[in-house]
Amino acid sequence: MTPSTPTQTPGDDCLEADYLIETPLDPARVADVMAGEQSSGTFVRVANETDALRARSRASVLRIDELEAVAQPSLPNAWLARQGASGPWRRARVTLSFPIANIEANLPTLAATVAGNLYDLGEVTGMRLLSMRLPASYRRRFELPRHGAAGTRALTGVTGRPMIGTIIKPNVGLTAAETAALVRDLCEAGVDFIKDDEVSANPAHAPLAERVRAVMDEIRRYRERSGRAVMMAFNITDDLDAMRRHAELVEREGGSCVMASINWCGFSAIQSLRRSTPLVLHAHRNGYGMMSRDPALGMSFQAYQTLWRLAGVDHMHVHGLAGKFAQSDAEVIESARDCATPLAAGCDDTVLPAFSSGQWAGTVPATFDAVRSTDLLFMSGGGILAHPDGPAAGVNSVRQAWAAVQDGTPLPVYAQRMPELRRALEFFGARA
Repeated sequence: MTPSTPTQTPGDDCLEADYLIETPLDPARVADVMAGEQSSGTFVRVANETDALRARSRASVLRIDELEAVAQPSLPNAWLARQGASGPWRRARVTLSFPIANIEANLPTLAATVAGNLYDLGEVTGMRLLSMRLPASYRRRFELPRHGAAGTRALTGVTGRPMIGTIIKPNVGLTAAETAALVRDLCEAGVDFIKDDEVSANPAHAPLAERVRAVMDEIRRYRERSGRAVMMAFNITDDLDAMRRHAELVEREGGSCVMASINWCGFSAIQSLRRSTPLVLHAHRNGYGMMSRDPALGMSFQAYQTLWRLAGVDHMHVHGLAGKFAQSDAEVIESARDCATPLAAGCDDTVLPAFSSGQWAGTVPATFDAVRSTDLLFMSGGGILAHPDGPAAGVNSVRQAWAAVQDGTPLPVYAQRMPELRRALEFFGARA
């Protein structure tokens, strides 16, 4: 996968963050407010804020690149309305430098520093955290992935192609025994990876303790029959104490992966989970859309995944090309490349991008063309389970599509001698 190109690395004593701001005021004034608000100051200079203290602890403004103004504000702002402010609404890209000594290796405080109150500033009608850069010495103070792409390949035994995954469907409602039976069928169908849905963690009809034992019994039996190790990502999203217990159960039963809805668990919980389990940690980003969909608000994926990778996750969801969600293909591609880019020079901390959402054999060429790598997890729910000839044919159709693109053969040509791929193109292609 071709990584994105980082800008110049900051010094060892600071980290950098880029923002898009929108304001009717002078962007330089607003940038100075941002730097003060997120370090030593407030809207006025206060007692004890000496010159020496400011020199040591205040964030600084490194760059301001003004962009084209807009005619209307992106977001409402009562503070500016009280000032009688009017347009034009000026936009700028601002780079701030934050002293690491203010933060130390404290992930929640890092997030509060680079984001936090900035979103509430009265001076702006738009605020988006775009990207972050960390010195290598600082990055190494946080958790690293235990497995990433290489470790996941080693555990699944998959080489030379992407790992093919699917999702338990129906999302909820299946009993533990019914889930185990479906997992057995999916293993026999040839998948490499299976995951719970994000809304199915510990439901009354399929308690996690029962589901883990029943599912792992089938996975062990399949491994003994076939020699293949299918990875199952159990959704252990819960409070921290419960997640630790759930992960210990998965480990005792011979499982290799757990999944968590990271936005709702929080940085501290995921860090603590990482430190307490050797299992692959599959990070599900559900809810990220509320941070990203407005181009003038929230944060871009580069900054988002930087924070979560500091918690030590192994897999990150990036959605999928031509998928069912709102993200553009360009955003999905950039997100996958972000996952494949080290956070700092010399750090072996890349994570496995997990493609999902409306993926099937027909979306494989666009995926391969975009990332030019097979170091990815390609997950198809309906694209496998809804194949007209059954899940095994669905898995084969996806594998055949990847074989075709790696061979440089167009799918329709390759499908002439591959009935599973041909049927997928006819069935799903008519619905695309």
